[in-house]
Amino acid sequence: VDNSGSMITRRPMVMAGTKAFADSSHPEDEVFAIIFNEHVRHGLPESLKFTTSRPQIEVAVSRFPTGGRTALHDAVVAGLEHLQEASHQKRVLVVLSDGDDNASQHSDDEMFERASRSDALIYTISTANLVSHSGKPRVLKKLAEVSGGVAYTPESEREVVEAFREIADNIRRGYSIGYVPTNQAHDGRFRRVKVSVRAPGHKNLKVVARDGYLAPR
Repeated sequence: VDNSGSMITRRPMVMAGTKAFADSSHPEDEVFAIIFNEHVRHGLPESLKFTTSRPQIEVAVSRFPTGGRTALHDAVVAGLEHLQEASHQKRVLVVLSDGDDNASQHSDDEMFERASRSDALIYTISTANLVSHSGKPRVLKKLAEVSGGVAYTPESEREVVEAFREIADNIRRGYSIGYVPTNQAHDGRFRRVKVSVRAPGHKNLKVVARDGYLAPR
């Protein structure tokens, strides 16, 4: 969750969105929170990696005061690293920000590369339309696309809350599919993958999935 100066007046929206997400999630989902401005901080206590407690995650989101600059790239990388410690197979990162960055050590290309190497789905919610400056919604859109997730560009705070709720619903409805590639070369190159679906009586079905992966080195 972006907690920089641009979010000072958006705290009620963040809390409402967090509650909607928690209420719509599966009771056994393990959740954590990263709160970032120029600092990237974990909302839960250091002794707790994840929680299934809805009140606890709401408290975690409001743990630090709002203000400062924005280290979006560093926060996404930190979130993906933290997901490696999760016990569940399906892993999701939800990013709320305007997409701008003025404080990260990692570049946007490093962030995209880390996202493409991860097996996590990334959903992004842009606040660019809610602030006086334009932000960078294209960065958030690309971040979601490289992971096979979805980018949301809400026009109002109410739509932000609805996006959180829809993401939680999508997580519960999604499927994990996989295959064993015939190309066994560990060359670190990008391998393109296309997923299509057919069902009797239905036309123009759309699949939301990542378009490839990076082979291991």
